[in-house]
This record gives sequence, C-alpha cells and structure tokens, in this order.
Amino acid sequence: MNETYQFNNTIRTEKELRSLIGFPSELVKNKAITYLDENCREFISKSPFVLLSTSDQNGHCDVSPRGDKSGFVQVLSEKQLVIPERPGNKRIDSMRNIITNPKVGLLFLIPGLGETLRVNGKATLVTDDLLLERMKVNGKKPLLAIGVEVEECFIHCAKAFKRSHLWEPDSWMDRELLPSAAQIVFAHAKLPNTSVESIQARLEESYSKRLY
Repeated sequence: MNETYQFNNTIRTEKELRSLIGFPSELVKNKAITYLDENCREFISKSPFVLLSTSDQNGHCDVSPRGDKSGFVQVLSEKQLVIPERPGNKRIDSMRNIITNPKVGLLFLIPGLGETLRVNGKATLVTDDLLLERMKVNGKKPLLAIGVEVEECFIHCAKAFKRSHLWEPDSWMDRELLPSAAQIVFAHAKLPNTSVESIQARLEESYSKRLY
C-alpha cells in the first residue's frame, strides 16, 4: 500500500468530460429551483440528518454531518434556513471555513428514502438569541447557528442508495466486524498515556453526557 499509483489517463476539460458522459435530459436541466417551496420544506421537516459541505478561501474542502430530531433544521422563509450548532469536538472546521468563504452545500437525508435533497447557498454564523431559543433541546440552547441564504435546491435521485443498499439492514455488516473509532483515534493521535480502552471510555461519556 506504500506505492503511489500514477494517474496517466486524465480528463482536463469539460468538453472531454461531456464527450464521455453526455448531457442531462430536459427534466434534469429544469429540476433546480432557487427557493424552498412546499416540497423542499416538507423534506427538510422530515429529515434528521444533513451533510454540510464547505471550503476555505484556498479551496480546502470539508464535509461535516449534522443530525438531531427530524425537523431540527428550521426553514425561516423561502430563501432562508438555519441549522443549530450542537456541541462537537471544537475543531470548528465548517465554521472557520464559512468565515472566509460563505458558499455551502447541504445534502438532506431521510432514513429509508433513497432520494436526497440538495441545497446550495451562502452561510452566516448567527447568535440571534430569538433563533437560538427556538432550537433549545433539554433546556439547552446552542451557542450559535448556521444561517443559510438559499440559492439552489433540487432533488437527487436514489441510484447511489440503491447501489449501496444503504437502507437495507440485511446488507449491513455484523457490528463486531465494523471499524473501531477508538482504535482509529488511538492509531492516528499517538498520544502518550492513552489506550484504545481509555479513548473508548471518553467517546462513550461524550455520547451519553454531551449531546446538547
């Protein structure tokens, strides 16, 4: 696994790419809208999970998950939505990126549904107390939220979910065969006076006591 593969045959222009892939149908070309209509609002209200894509001013990219009870992302208007920022690991990658480059992409998922909703726009970090109060859980309100000015919305087809069988429990691996987050953190961080067991204990404490 230490050898570097050489990518010899590469595509460098959209013309080359189009000659290989082709062009979208009229339906696909016309399915994007610039606001949150009733269909988008219903989708977001039933979604407990969204992926947030950001990049900094130099183009370094990041994708971060956000999740909570269905409808935790609140639609404020046809052009605005807001995402509560719950406690995390304090790397604040997404938020640091937003400060220098407000462009974001959102991918909303609903468990069991293959289609996803894509929303693109410009983000702002907000500390409006009236908004934060509306997103309080277990008596705790977020310290801040991510407001998004919507520029584009469209539904994304289910092919990736069908190919991956993501929502089909029969395709899932046995839990004992899954990667261990604690083992990965231990191997990557290489901190003294730690063990896989101690890291696992820290993770479990965080999951049980610091979700909000």
